[in-house]
Amino acid sequence: MNSYILEGGCRLQGKIKISGSKNAALPILAATVLLDGKYHVENIPLIEDILTLLDILRSLGAGVELLADGTVLIDSTTINVTAATTDAVSKLRGSYYLLGALLGRFGHACLKMPGGCNFGSRPIDMHLNGFRQLGAEIVVDEDVVTCSADRLLGKNIFMDIVSVGATVNLILAAVKARGTTVIYNAAKEPHVVDMANFLNAMGASIHGAGTDIIRINGRHTLRSSGSYAIIPDQIEAGTYMAMTALTRGDAVLENVIPSHLEAISAKLREMGVTIIAGEDSIRVLMEPERKLAATNFVTSPHPGFPTDMQPQIMVLLTQAEGTGKVTENVWNNRFQYIDDLRSLGAKIVTEGRSAFVTGKSDLLASTIRAHDLRAGAAMVMAGLVADGTTEITNVDLIERGYENFVEKMSGLGATIKKQPATVSEDAADISSAV
Repeated sequence: MNSYILEGGCRLQGKIKISGSKNAALPILAATVLLDGKYHVENIPLIEDILTLLDILRSLGAGVELLADGTVLIDSTTINVTAATTDAVSKLRGSYYLLGALLGRFGHACLKMPGGCNFGSRPIDMHLNGFRQLGAEIVVDEDVVTCSADRLLGKNIFMDIVSVGATVNLILAAVKARGTTVIYNAAKEPHVVDMANFLNAMGASIHGAGTDIIRINGRHTLRSSGSYAIIPDQIEAGTYMAMTALTRGDAVLENVIPSHLEAISAKLREMGVTIIAGEDSIRVLMEPERKLAATNFVTSPHPGFPTDMQPQIMVLLTQAEGTGKVTENVWNNRFQYIDDLRSLGAKIVTEGRSAFVTGKSDLLASTIRAHDLRAGAAMVMAGLVADGTTEITNVDLIERGYENFVEKMSGLGATIKKQPATVSEDAADISSAV
């Protein structure tokens, strides 16, 4: 496993350009499978999850060209495979968007059950139930799902709980369906809106994205070419905002949409952090002499506080005055990283879905592990304020969601380097996994 070696005690300062949104890029790239043409998608983050999805698209027959500036050229006219059952599929949670895209275009989709970060049960029952309501037949055989339909028909679909994945998949399946589909209790996240905007730019008729009722008027033919730029990454920006506050720094984040960050900005202001929003930038300032105040956080679907920022906020609370409370209302097992924080000296007590964090903890450097993408970023945050040298292992998980992470951190003044795994370490990992 690759590692980060990180020295504590720095103050992050400077400017940083935020990359394109991973959570928007994955469904938009999957949506090109629904189309039949050649498309330019700009502002793509060059991270592991994106590269994995591009490999899967190639395996379906798509022409894929990745340019150095983060533009991807997709030729979906050559797609001739409707089954995605390679090992790469099982490594990427976002691969399930291919179900809706393939089903919507070809009337058939076969997918190996996807993987991704492990922090609780994430079934796709709502996706499949929605497909059934549109007229698809579903067969689940061990870890492979097959969906088929002679023709999808628009329906009113009521979702039991808010689900980004199910909302996206049902939009993809409904775009070319006959008639009108209405999704009630739909997810409102910015990346759902971005995918809808992309499809509308390609000739689809999707209304209400960003609200809890989305109406899709089916259109059999869409545009055979087009260009689109992905929105900036809300969670990458939020992570650097929290890091800057934690180190009592002063950083300007460029290429952001401030309105997407309102929930994060509001809570940081509540803790005493100065947030100055520009047209497409945000300045985060925490004066060294100012006290960081503890507060309470509750994660919830957009426009609430995002669950993907929960681990980072947990670390921030370890350095605040007083006791803060974090309640996780989205996933049921997202506190698995807390033992690592405790091993550094953090004072955290968990009760069910809530964690109580006593602040002003003196963290001592040690070797800790990235359990998942966002918890890995939180471990880096802990290392920024720990006394001594921290080693963070399993950092490939972090690079699934943060582009040029070491370079960006170094540009803000962090003392961090990536240490490649030795051959013997890699062999041990393989041995332990067998």
